[in-house]
Amino acid sequence: MAMSLPLILEQTLNGFQFGVFLFLIAAGLTLIFGIMNLVNLVHGSLYMMGAYFAAVAYQWSGSFLVALAVALPASFVVGIVLEIVALRTLYQRDHLDQVLATFGLILFFNQLMIFVFGAASQEMNLPQGLEGHVEIIAGAPYPTYRLVIIATGLAVALALYYLISRTRAGMLIRAGASNRAMIAALGINIRLLFTGIFGLGAMLAGLSGAMAGPILSVEPGMGEDMLILSFVVIVIGGIGSVQGAFVASVIVGVVETLGRSIIPFLLERILSNEAAQTAGPAITSMTIYILMAAVLFFRPRGLFPAKGG
Repeated sequence: MAMSLPLILEQTLNGFQFGVFLFLIAAGLTLIFGIMNLVNLVHGSLYMMGAYFAAVAYQWSGSFLVALAVALPASFVVGIVLEIVALRTLYQRDHLDQVLATFGLILFFNQLMIFVFGAASQEMNLPQGLEGHVEIIAGAPYPTYRLVIIATGLAVALALYYLISRTRAGMLIRAGASNRAMIAALGINIRLLFTGIFGLGAMLAGLSGAMAGPILSVEPGMGEDMLILSFVVIVIGGIGSVQGAFVASVIVGVVETLGRSIIPFLLERILSNEAAQTAGPAITSMTIYILMAAVLFFRPRGLFPAKGG
């Protein structure tokens, strides 16, 4: 495999796109984990549900905008119902109880999707008009739809920044993260606030699932790998920090994507081609965890720990 500057630049852009996409999932998870102190393993299932909602709506309507219009409110409603029915009682329990309960919900949602849609993946084509490429880098056309993912992720990041930093709701969210007992004593309905935060996180997970549908397989269990990466992101960025989630998402995306391209290339210089192809993926899969360990060694609370967290 030959490495060239256009290829490296293209892979860097791929990594940035993947990182921004990862932020869409991790942002909701870091809000829930950082503010509500809930280890929410079912977040990956909400990502999966969003993809299924979008795929079904797309197959029915043929419109990607309709698919988004269905997936976002449906994911929000599922999140609200899930929080009220199953998760609200877990806030005062220890993290082990939360892990066991939400892991059980993962199994439930996976089996529910198999029961309703079957084990086969659902088809969701690229949106009409976004199938082409744009030549951002000379000699390396870049898919238009991936640019749309980047734009969507940046828009969500800006919207969350405005929500948390410039609105009364954001003030309550920050206060809830630092001292939930105090804002409850001031007459704020902390239960309603938590329900709203969980619904927002579920909607962001649903949005990321809907955006993933045209480029990834919509199938049962599709959320597990993304859930693991999301937890890596919020640990690196700082639990409860949306700014940290964005920065860490981009770092993880670029490191993971460039690693898949560069590490096999370097191994081919010292190993046989077969050995390099075997060892490359294994070493690449370790890089983000090595990165996480290094960050935690120097910054135990992450790169941008939430204030008061």
